[in-house]
Amino acid sequence: MKSTDVLIIGGSAAGMVAALTGKANWPEKSFTLIKKQKEMMVPCGIPYIFGTLESSNQNIMPVDAMMEKSGITSLVDEVISIDKETKRVTTAGGDVIGYDKLVIATGSTPYKAKWLKGSDKENVFVIPKDKVYLDEMASKLKGCKRVVVIGAGFIGVEFSDELNKRGHAVTLVEKLPNILSLAFDVELSVRIEELLTKRGVHLVTGNGISEVLGENKVTGVRLENGEELEADAVILSMGYKPQTKLAREAGIMIDDSGFIVVDEFMRTPTPDVFAAGDCAQKRDFITRRRVPTMLASTACAEARIAGMNLFNIHVVKHFNGTIAIYSTAIDDVGFGTAGITEARAEMEGIATHTGLFEGIDRHPGNLPGTHKQLVKLISAKYSGVIIGGEVIGGESAGELTNVIGLAIENKMTVNSLLASQIGTHPCLTASPAAYPLIKAAEIIAAKMRKNG
Repeated sequence: MKSTDVLIIGGSAAGMVAALTGKANWPEKSFTLIKKQKEMMVPCGIPYIFGTLESSNQNIMPVDAMMEKSGITSLVDEVISIDKETKRVTTAGGDVIGYDKLVIATGSTPYKAKWLKGSDKENVFVIPKDKVYLDEMASKLKGCKRVVVIGAGFIGVEFSDELNKRGHAVTLVEKLPNILSLAFDVELSVRIEELLTKRGVHLVTGNGISEVLGENKVTGVRLENGEELEADAVILSMGYKPQTKLAREAGIMIDDSGFIVVDEFMRTPTPDVFAAGDCAQKRDFITRRRVPTMLASTACAEARIAGMNLFNIHVVKHFNGTIAIYSTAIDDVGFGTAGITEARAEMEGIATHTGLFEGIDRHPGNLPGTHKQLVKLISAKYSGVIIGGEVIGGESAGELTNVIGLAIENKMTVNSLLASQIGTHPCLTASPAAYPLIKAAEIIAAKMRKNG
């Protein structure tokens, strides 16, 4: 029987970061990472292998090289069972490996609705983190002119734009009234819709799919209102579900939503077993409710916490909920979101003030490459604590979204943001006199003064 001090199951973002962070904090311990595939995809880069990138080979994480450099053993195999009593795992390759600490980072798998008639037809695809599947999918899509994408979350939007770049006639279907409506409030969602439409993507909102049409191969889809759309391929981007079968069969506690139960140190109720990433339970940073957020950025944060706390609980190093920070881009327009939207706050019974300011991301505005920059900031009405923010702008939108995330995580108030010192440069940022984030905060501060 083989043995290791720390065994990590899963080689994507959470597993990789847990291994690297753990080894950095506990260099005297032996670490072994087991992944099902030799080549691991960069999760957030998957849509771009269908447009911007030439092939999936340009979207590979150098997991093995990073493990070797850090002194971590990396194995290509699949764990098929965990014995939590004897602290051993068995692999598909026939190995039995003993461990002292176990980190489960088995990720998620695409949701494919069982109720959807015709979902098993040829040329109906999901979007897994599986290079072999994605390569085959890319090959088949080359012969498909008309593509219908179901689900307008971030992945659905990115896939639609990338396929449009390759010359496919793309229709993006969303059941909710607006695209990205769980991440952005309406006044920002509609701007992103306009951007996609101008680029040639046909949008259908407020209408879901009821059936995939065709004999054996896709010929179209029928929507809930009875409308039929012709299609040569259908891509289901309807979300993901945690991959927790292995943990469940081992008797490790799973919550009623299918996630592995963890505390703020990423420990499961089973001694010496941790979990991180898409398979692990999440709570919203603001509302404290359990949420199904699945983001690589969240997974990496959780993995760092797990790695740091493997052999000694640091107490101050804990995960206090997901802020759900996400940014993406369509052409040269970036947009991002952090925290909760105004609409979500209203649903949760949180009174808010909001500030919406549109400026530019460079100064003066006639510098080459200048973009409009729209910032919406959301604060708790009576305390002024920042609870959310949304950005549309140029390339700087992503980092500005991260700044808002830091403000939320550190429970900054509008007043503390107004007093913050910022560095600016004409070619890199908005003017210090009209910095959109600060101006949005000023709008909220004026509302707070008016309301006493």
